[in-house]
Amino acid sequence: MLAALYPGGFRHNEQSLRVVEVLEKPGGLNLTFEVRDGILNHIQAGHPATLEARVVHFSDRIAYVNHDIDDALRGGVLRQEELPDPILRTLGQTHSQRIGTLVEDIVASSAGRPEVALSAERQTALDQLRDFLFQRVYIGSEAKREEEKAKGVVEALYRAYLEDREQPPGRGGEEAVRDYVAGMTDRFAIAAYRRRFVPGEFRLDD
Repeated sequence: MLAALYPGGFRHNEQSLRVVEVLEKPGGLNLTFEVRDGILNHIQAGHPATLEARVVHFSDRIAYVNHDIDDALRGGVLRQEELPDPILRTLGQTHSQRIGTLVEDIVASSAGRPEVALSAERQTALDQLRDFLFQRVYIGSEAKREEEKAKGVVEALYRAYLEDREQPPGRGGEEAVRDYVAGMTDRFAIAAYRRRFVPGEFRLDD
């Protein structure tokens, strides 16, 4: 939503780099080029400059795909028997099996080579599992239908803070508003929305 609201767009990896270079403290944190490059390039299409950052890149993808499956199963969005059987035969039936398979594959596929990579078979299976989640969870589920409500919360707060020059406290301007809203957790944003837009309870005197 911030990408549509803020002039010039919004990219979460660039904002993450801005946090450590600008927002965390005056002058930013004293981080090496390699760390900052890893932060900037941790996205799906990124190409980190170091092997360490490539490891983080793969770890992030493996973790979120498997955790999203667990969340979808716990939330009733998916049933275990709906998970694609060919992919499970390649990667594993359980959370721990899939992570173990992928980690072991990266170690074996990268040993003695100047790069970090998955084998073609396991990379294809991971890509297919991610595609399945997009179709069934990220796009075609009840959770996706809640997205418009979440966008409404973000947009309402963003526009309200733009109109209120005292918010964020002590700072003004659209860049400050973007930074403030981008740094909110889901729970904080919902609480801020309720304080600002939802009437509170009150009692009438007898």
